Amino acid sequence: MYNKRIKIFVILSALLLLLCLLRLTQMQLFSHSFYSEGIAELKLQKGVSRQLKTIRGKILDRKGRVLATNEPQFQLHINYRLSSLFDERVRRAKLLRAAKRSQLAGANRSLFEARKELQARLEDLQQIIDKCVHFGVDPAYIENKIKKINDRIWDLRIFQAWRQKCSKSALFEKYKDDLFNVKPSDFIADFEKHCRNPNDRLMLIDQTNIAEMHKYWPLLELKTDDDIFTAQLEFMDIEGVKILSKAKRLYPYRSVAAQTIGWVGLAQPRDKKLFANDKLSRYLSDEVCGRRPGIEYVCETILRGRRGEERMDIDRQIVSRTETQFGKDVSMTLDIELQKKIEEYLTDCERNPNCKAPMAVVVIDVNTGDILALVSTPVFDLNRTRYDYDTLAGDPNEPLRNRAINKGEYPPGSVIKPLILIAGLESGKITPHKIISCPAQKAPKGWPSCWLYNKYPWTGHDDKWQNYARNAIKGSCNIYFSRLADRIDTSVLQQWLFKFGYGHISSLVPRPSSLGPQNTGHEARGLRQVAGQISTGAAKGTISRFEQTPPLNKGEKRYFGIGQGNLRATPLQVANAFAAIARRGVYKPPRLFLDSRPTRIENRESSIENRASSIENRESSIENRESSIDLNISPQTLDVIYDGMSAVVNEPGGTAYTQFATSMLAQQGVKVYGKTGSTEQPSNAWFAGFATDGAGRKLAIAVVVEGGQRGSADAAPLARDTIQFCIDEGYIGGTALTTE
Repeated sequence: MYNKRIKIFVILSALLLLLCLLRLTQMQLFSHSFYSEGIAELKLQKGVSRQLKTIRGKILDRKGRVLATNEPQFQLHINYRLSSLFDERVRRAKLLRAAKRSQLAGANRSLFEARKELQARLEDLQQIIDKCVHFGVDPAYIENKIKKINDRIWDLRIFQAWRQKCSKSALFEKYKDDLFNVKPSDFIADFEKHCRNPNDRLMLIDQTNIAEMHKYWPLLELKTDDDIFTAQLEFMDIEGVKILSKAKRLYPYRSVAAQTIGWVGLAQPRDKKLFANDKLSRYLSDEVCGRRPGIEYVCETILRGRRGEERMDIDRQIVSRTETQFGKDVSMTLDIELQKKIEEYLTDCERNPNCKAPMAVVVIDVNTGDILALVSTPVFDLNRTRYDYDTLAGDPNEPLRNRAINKGEYPPGSVIKPLILIAGLESGKITPHKIISCPAQKAPKGWPSCWLYNKYPWTGHDDKWQNYARNAIKGSCNIYFSRLADRIDTSVLQQWLFKFGYGHISSLVPRPSSLGPQNTGHEARGLRQVAGQISTGAAKGTISRFEQTPPLNKGEKRYFGIGQGNLRATPLQVANAFAAIARRGVYKPPRLFLDSRPTRIENRESSIENRASSIENRESSIENRESSIDLNISPQTLDVIYDGMSAVVNEPGGTAYTQFATSMLAQQGVKVYGKTGSTEQPSNAWFAGFATDGAGRKLAIAVVVEGGQRGSADAAPLARDTIQFCIDEGYIGGTALTTE
């Protein structure tokens, strides 16, 4: 009987062993991948992901000089677990929890220990605040920084507690598909409504656990190497404090081209919509983006880049990796050194009597349409904008506004007169030698008088010369041009102004082509510009075609003839109109972005830079041919315009002759064609025109001085010296390389 049981046991054991062997074989031969995948999936679910930082692209000028870049910034950071102890709400919540534990244990030991621990950590926190004094910071500043950190995260913790507690509330149901758009005041009120006991609310908030609670938050900027070394010594043994670095946006040229370059600041809620559907591009809480309205803002999608990501399993093994995409560089047509010279000159009170007045200067390479300088004063330091913004925004001189492209209150004054003459000659309303008399007498009521008579009541232009076309430009005769404008049909006059880029968006600086079309689903980002006005009433919408232009009252034509009335233009539009005249009647839109050219970051010898610039100019000319429009102005008309504008600068009696007569421009092979202007209500002084040399290089220029009384005295000297700066930089005349 015993032997029989032994045999049965052996047989059953053998069968069980065989079954195990078969199962093991199955697992090894048939199900290895199935179980491996299951284990890997489990590891992945318990694993973590880590996002890798990207680097914002640079902004460069036409020669590859860096205008905006990134540099490491070291800051003292504090962990929220430590900073939160400064928050009375957090302390109360911790003591409530300790009291509850003590009640359950039947003793006060837990509450006593909690108070003791809180006191010790508060002393650590106070020690950190006291040590910050060594870096020249007031303790109240640090306390305020800590309070802001605590308040921000406390609101996020309330939001999380509300989501968990009030998921059935009417407010939650209303926003359940878009919870992050609920106003803090709304979800806090809803939370208090559904959880009326303050202590219960504290306990619920204390139980929340969000990512922001585990981060280190910037507390103090360490500006020098000595600060970094001192901070390492002072805080090395304090738990909850770290010295961390991050990229800081740096503008090496500080105030130069500030309004055009723009600046960056912490991303705001409206900015976060830009990449809301891309977790590796969307803005994190401490990330920056371009602020309106400069290049930093316009080119945000180019400059930003995209974070990388590493996914790790439970064993901290990397299972997947998305590479970081660094932001791309943006190159502009500006020459930053030329721009710097102009800005420094305009704001130098020893050289410019109008140094305190707001001004704008535009310089355009006629052959390419490239904007070489886009100057607006007063200026401000881009490295300080985030800190000084409120002061700058409240300055009555509006330093944040780019006057060259974004001020719509500029009547062009007499710089419009060459365009009025083109309209009159081409429409047959005047001939080059037809005289319009300008006697020494006041004009009839409702007509503008001659500026010469207003200044010297005993004379008029008839006493100086025969008042026909070229002489009328030379002397800027209001009688001639108001009478001529009145003869031209209103629609014809408006059409000519429209052709030269006035009054419509087609004349404005276009976006970089690398941004793609406007309707990409994102907010359309462009430079903040105004289109001006060529009608009696303002347009109700955006004008891109002439047919959309509102009408011009017949009685107002006479004032358009002298650049007054409701006629408005920006300095860029004025400069670009004269660039079209300099091209013998070929219009091109101005260009600010070098989209498709390789950039050169290294500084090179001047001759190499100039040669490369010449090559770039030829490439740009080829690229821009498609956008060139022949305005079909007769050579005879253009000859008259050239003759009159030359006389303004180069002949005695010309309104700008006194300012240019003593210059050395002619000796450097440069001839200037110009037109002065001045306006009333508001008072501004203008100079506009173009310069050319024997090699065919041409530059168009426009200068406006707000509050200036006379274009000849206030604006012409600035234009003259700006042209000299262009010679010095090799763009025209002098020793510049010729364009092949």
